[in-house]
Amino acid sequence: MRKPSPAAAAPPAAKKPDLLRDNELIYGRLLAIDEPHLIQRYNKALAAFGLEPTKLASFQIDRTGFSPEIAEECGDYDYLDPNEVNRRFIILTPSQIDLPVVHTAFSNTSQLMFEFMSKNQRAIDALTIKDVIYGEIEDSVPKVNDIEDLLSINQVEFKVLSAEDVLGKAAELGKLVDRLKQEPDAWRDNAMLQRMIDLAKVCGDIRENALVPDQVIFRHNAYWTSHFGGLYVFVDPDMTTVIGDPAAPGFRRSRPWQVSYLSIYDADKVFRFLAATGRLDLPRASWIEASGYLEHRAEMVVRALIRDAEPNRNLTDVDKVWLQTWIHGHADLIAQDGNFPFLNAAKREIAQFGHLKIEDVPPRQRFLVVRAKPDHPDAWLTNQLISDFVPQDFVSRYVFNKPGFYKDYDGFSDAWRSHVVDVLKTTYLKEKAAFRARLYGLTD
Repeated sequence: MRKPSPAAAAPPAAKKPDLLRDNELIYGRLLAIDEPHLIQRYNKALAAFGLEPTKLASFQIDRTGFSPEIAEECGDYDYLDPNEVNRRFIILTPSQIDLPVVHTAFSNTSQLMFEFMSKNQRAIDALTIKDVIYGEIEDSVPKVNDIEDLLSINQVEFKVLSAEDVLGKAAELGKLVDRLKQEPDAWRDNAMLQRMIDLAKVCGDIRENALVPDQVIFRHNAYWTSHFGGLYVFVDPDMTTVIGDPAAPGFRRSRPWQVSYLSIYDADKVFRFLAATGRLDLPRASWIEASGYLEHRAEMVVRALIRDAEPNRNLTDVDKVWLQTWIHGHADLIAQDGNFPFLNAAKREIAQFGHLKIEDVPPRQRFLVVRAKPDHPDAWLTNQLISDFVPQDFVSRYVFNKPGFYKDYDGFSDAWRSHVVDVLKTTYLKEKAAFRARLYGLTD
């Protein structure tokens, strides 16, 4: 799995989404659908799924065709994800490939959609001129009841349909073309020739326009899923590793001979797994000093302490001088928490020796000073897991772990919500690609 969309996430509680929406921190970069013929096509796909047509004159969609406005209209954010498995999709235009995925139960939905649309670009280009493409990302289970159901999903198949059955008609025309070529007297069959003419009026010249997707089966590799309170599955050549709540049904019982189970609450074992499998950039001067990573972590730690100590403080005009003054004025609180002094000590040790002796660091604090190895295929997923152990860093939570960020945000005070939005606007949203490259070594 390559990177999942940074926006792959469940929404926060619908009661207070305005600040996030107004600043494009939720449902940002979506595609506006306001042309009557496209709305009509979308409604045909909804009808095929057994859903009521939308009455909206305009709405936005993500890569999968999910629309937050239609979700609100029908009162169901899972209208394209009814059992949080076998995800439905609606493709109105090839340009959806450039959109994020903003609501999904699996972190790799975005990547699977990207691969499907990339591998079948010609067919999608041709089909969406006249029709809407819809269907399901189908796997081997209709519903997830325990971990075994998740582990049984090795691959997915895109079941592809079109409202006007252009796909079916193209397949029929293809068979008739083959018959015309192979049977010497087929050209005498006037009824068949007329049928070919009628089909060609719908499909065009199928010798030039590929209308049937070439590749519809894709591997289902490492991912995070919202099932069972949030669960990670990492796939290595000889072992699959599940990281989650031990209370999840099937934990440590499903396929113990080929699956390793780690509690999300066991920081030591989770860290050792990530390090042993080459998924971590350990703290070394070669990337730490140029990235400003420790400085970023330290600032996030201090901001979280301010939030806990003074949840209703207005932080609009906070700058580094003010933060330094607050640190000096709350030395006991800073020392009791321990993370800020630890990061300063780590910075000094790395400057002196070029690395940090990670084995001497308490397990949870290790996650403060590492990032995912940028060139590993699971880099985005690994950074998401790291952020679960560093919830103080709301910037990293937003970048890699939107489900976690939105859950956190729902419990913030109004003052802290405003502050979080301001920080994200002035840091990450300002230059997202440059920010990810500098701090996390990731390139798009």
